[in-house]
Amino acid sequence: MSKNKVPSKTPKKRKKKNDLVSMVINFFNKNTEKAYNYKQIGAEIGIKTQPERMLLMNILSDMVEDAFVIDTGKGKYKSNTRGLFLEGHFERRSSGKNFFVPDDGGENVFVAERNSAHAMNGDRVRLQMLARRKGRGSEGEIVEILDRKQTRFVGTLNVQKFFAFLEMDSKILANDIFIPRDKLKEGKTGDKALVEIVEWPDRAKNPVGEVIDILGVAGTNNAEMHAILAEFGLPYKYPEEVEAEAEKISDDITEEEIAKREDFRQITTFTIDPRDAKDFDDALSIRQLDNGNWEVGVHIADVTHYVTPGGIIDKEGESRATSVYLVDRTIPMLPERLSNGLCSLRPNEEKLCYSAIFELDDNAKIKKYRIGRTVIKSDRRFTYEEAQQIIETGEGDFNTEVLKLDSLAKKLREKRFETGSIAFEREEVRFEIDENGKPLSVYFKEQKDSNKLIEEFMLLANKTVAEFVGKVPKSKQAKTFVYRIHDLPNPEKLQSLSEFSRKFGYKVKTDGSNIAVAKSINQLLDEVHNKPEENLIATIAVRAMAKAVYSTSNIGHYGLAFDYYTHFTSPIRRYPDMMVHRLLTLYMNGGRSVSKEVTEGECKHCSDMEQLAANAERASIKYKQVEFMSDKIGRVFKAIISGVAEWGIYAEIEENKCEGLVPMRELDDDFYEFDEKNYCLRGRRSKREYRLGDEIEIKVVRANLERKQLDFAIVE
Repeated sequence: MSKNKVPSKTPKKRKKKNDLVSMVINFFNKNTEKAYNYKQIGAEIGIKTQPERMLLMNILSDMVEDAFVIDTGKGKYKSNTRGLFLEGHFERRSSGKNFFVPDDGGENVFVAERNSAHAMNGDRVRLQMLARRKGRGSEGEIVEILDRKQTRFVGTLNVQKFFAFLEMDSKILANDIFIPRDKLKEGKTGDKALVEIVEWPDRAKNPVGEVIDILGVAGTNNAEMHAILAEFGLPYKYPEEVEAEAEKISDDITEEEIAKREDFRQITTFTIDPRDAKDFDDALSIRQLDNGNWEVGVHIADVTHYVTPGGIIDKEGESRATSVYLVDRTIPMLPERLSNGLCSLRPNEEKLCYSAIFELDDNAKIKKYRIGRTVIKSDRRFTYEEAQQIIETGEGDFNTEVLKLDSLAKKLREKRFETGSIAFEREEVRFEIDENGKPLSVYFKEQKDSNKLIEEFMLLANKTVAEFVGKVPKSKQAKTFVYRIHDLPNPEKLQSLSEFSRKFGYKVKTDGSNIAVAKSINQLLDEVHNKPEENLIATIAVRAMAKAVYSTSNIGHYGLAFDYYTHFTSPIRRYPDMMVHRLLTLYMNGGRSVSKEVTEGECKHCSDMEQLAANAERASIKYKQVEFMSDKIGRVFKAIISGVAEWGIYAEIEENKCEGLVPMRELDDDFYEFDEKNYCLRGRRSKREYRLGDEIEIKVVRANLERKQLDFAIVE
């Protein structure tokens, strides 16, 4: 053996799989918050060789399948700290797929129908995680239903000899509801009915229910409108005992009551409302003062003078929280005796009001204001069209007063936009309908100067009332109040708006001051006005915005650029306005602050009910659009692509704004893939694109009234 030969190094011992598994488990147990890629994990546990790295990749893959770690995407892994049991909500999709949405904000978990324990859409449930199968997402099984969200459903009855079924309008239940013959309430095949589920035996395929109410024959207007309300859990008739209580209220206004109030009966006052309105809850008065300034009174129906807190009418109003406006009817929050009678500010009748009275100079600068209870006598009831005629021609009843209010409103509006208020003015779809509710034609409600006149003074009153209570010296704490708040836009959605607008050649600021961003959005909305893409860009801009809600915690109103804002001007149709009137009275009389927690709960209820009412209104419009198009099968129309999804293209007909779906199966000339970021479908072979905003020609293929759905085909 040569003396110079260097002895060989002892080869390093490779880590065994079991050892590595233990090290990875220890690593994730100590690092539960962040996600790591395999290189970071390897470096932490001392992996040096390529074979060990390969083994680590296999171990991580196994751990994902066993749900010990979560693959967060982009090659990163995170400790699964969620455990085997989770609580959250169950979502039943119309596609037949069910998902569990956890409270902890983690990823949704797929739930097969066999593992759903008969959970229904929106139910609060406890879920057990199941072992993950290779190549599949996380899966779970419902082990307990903690709280039923919905037990009442709307559908059409199918009555057999010994039993009946409710065939559901919406597909949020996988199975129809079985109804024993003696629980039918004389319902017949083809009747729309509201049914309550009374039990769902473990092994039974169908839930068992009983008929609560027969809504009418399916397809008739009344039955379908009642069905929409019932579907959203909204009342479709007024309780007789509440109406009876309203009839007992005296309509006498005593001299004693008038003496407590500021008297506006001799001052020029009028209302401006839609032509079909019956509940006039606001009026304007105007007179010139000796100093040359203008006194404008914003007079609001004094509903809380008539409605006793905690009484039967008040409780019903609080429960409803809002009037609901469907295509062909109004479902009032308060009994008609109040909403269309006692509290409605009808012409030539003395009425009690809550008022915000302003002194303004010719430049609409507010010199001072006061808030208090008043008595008025309206001189004239204008429709928006009549007021608009005066603004355009300068001629008509009270033309001097109307023109002055219009001039002041325009100056107030100009100042509002200078400080960052956003001008969302989307066209609203309306229908001309016959006496049976059948839609004869579609028209679009446009905001004109007469609408803007009223809007501007209502905004001023709402803002002033909120400041009156909420704006206190820094050393003082503001009393609990009901604010209408609107948060900052979602940054990601604002970025999407910017990117989408750029495709049409427009620019939108996504950073900088609130005023700068708001002005940029206003400029965009001005630039797209009357362009084909206007509706789409306005829709995406609206989606970027947060939803306005009621709250006791004031964060201001971004869309209006107000630091303080509330709802004071519509107490006939909104319960929060009644709350505001009561709080104003309490605080102006020196009362102590009310409970923040209780008031916040009422705010939350009102926000939720407002959303339900909006959903029902949209559903009624959708139903009428499908009904309107049902005799136009086979006709071809120009349309704009209004939405793009994995299952097809949504298109809106230009002439009537009726929207339908071109299902993916109709796009049979290629295999189309959904590009979410660029709002388009792209053909794999042809590279043909269908983009949001593209003009296309469509043919009406189907009109499904039960599903409120139009199906289109693209015409080449």
